[in-house]
Amino acid sequence: MDIRKLQRVIVDALEDVKAQDIKVFNTSHLTDLFDRVIIASGTSNRQTKALANSVRESVKEAGGEIISSEGEDTGEWVLVDCGDAVVHVLQPALRQYYRLEEIWGEKPVRMKLAGSGPAGASVSVDEDEDGEDDPTAKPARKGGHLRRS
Repeated sequence: MDIRKLQRVIVDALEDVKAQDIKVFNTSHLTDLFDRVIIASGTSNRQTKALANSVRESVKEAGGEIISSEGEDTGEWVLVDCGDAVVHVLQPALRQYYRLEEIWGEKPVRMKLAGSGPAGASVSVDEDEDGEDDPTAKPARKGGHLRRS
């Protein structure tokens, strides 16, 4: 699946369950394992689990593959590996503590929000969704990025 389509499916799935502070980052220059990191906050264990479930279902419906998922047992931090995109859904306290944006956030991607928000609202992402792809972008890969039990 095209990375722009995949990130749109994921962001829409997060918005559907009212995720907070959604951020999308291009990580292709940092690692060969994946091209995007998407970070969002949920207000409770129940919501973080629901957000992760929404991502899994939406990606599968769109024809994408879910490689793995971790963290559903507690719901404080759920990670969903969608192949070329890795989604982190955290509660705000954990998000502040781990500061994933400092690790992955060098190249934010700009995307328009699909949901109802203030006019001109956008999610932080690194190339325009409708614009040209990054010329250094790699073709889609298959493979897991999480350890398997």
